[in-house]
Amino acid sequence: MAGRSHPESEGPRPRWRPPPLLGLSAGLHAAAVTALAVSPAAWPWTVATLVLNHLGLCAAGMAPRSRLLGPNLSRLPEPLASQGRVAVTFDDGPDPEVTPRVLDLLGESGATATFFAIGRRADAHPGLVAEIARRGHRVENHTYRHAYSFAFHGPGTQGRDLDAAQDCVERITGRRPSYVRAPAGFRNPWLDLVLVRRGLRLVSWTRRGYDTVDADPRRVAGRLVKGLAAGDVLLLHDGSAARGADGRPVVLEALPRLLDAIAERGLRPAFLPEKADFAGQIPPDPPFSKGGT
Repeated sequence: MAGRSHPESEGPRPRWRPPPLLGLSAGLHAAAVTALAVSPAAWPWTVATLVLNHLGLCAAGMAPRSRLLGPNLSRLPEPLASQGRVAVTFDDGPDPEVTPRVLDLLGESGATATFFAIGRRADAHPGLVAEIARRGHRVENHTYRHAYSFAFHGPGTQGRDLDAAQDCVERITGRRPSYVRAPAGFRNPWLDLVLVRRGLRLVSWTRRGYDTVDADPRRVAGRLVKGLAAGDVLLLHDGSAARGADGRPVVLEALPRLLDAIAERGLRPAFLPEKADFAGQIPPDPPFSKGGT
């Protein structure tokens, strides 16, 4: 796919510092080699230790909000939380039926949102992605293919998938994404290295509605609203949405309930923070109110 050159090939690469769990894993592997050289008969214990180590790494990668494999934004930073901000995010779009209606609901309340677009769907519906950006929302990276095997790929395959999505979104919106959300939130120890080399950040969520599997909008909204607090990152889907008995996508009924609850608690939707936000330079958002502005 044509596009600009990628950050990992432009000058010196950013320094990657392995998280402590990976450092411990590397130390265990080095100790295992030494142990086998000194006492080959101890191989059952050595192998068992390494198996347990890899099971621990897999468990960390299957926990979407875990930080054991590297930085992972699951809540907004304090400068945003202290101002009563929450982040409303959508995955798996764009969808030609659902996304325009989600945009209308957001527009009626003056709410801003972040859309994690699948690259191949963005390529199929570039006008819809452009409309998301035109209405003042942000489009981020949800990989190009959204393969559920993403967490089993090596850094080369992961990097190419992310680069394709980066190029696609930038070509359509003029803005290169700053964030990545992995398919289903699953990842492996390589992903942090891949993201660092591209200047990207991993984001998960504080709470999710499970609107891809539950067709009851009250339950979907209830999961998001229960315990709702400043700093929360909230996850819904404008793609792959479950549908009720009448065929209506559940997100279209759950979203107004969520936006009402946000307004009733005196909170305001905000974008995920850019670098300046971490320094306390928080850009203003459009006015937000229950039932519109």
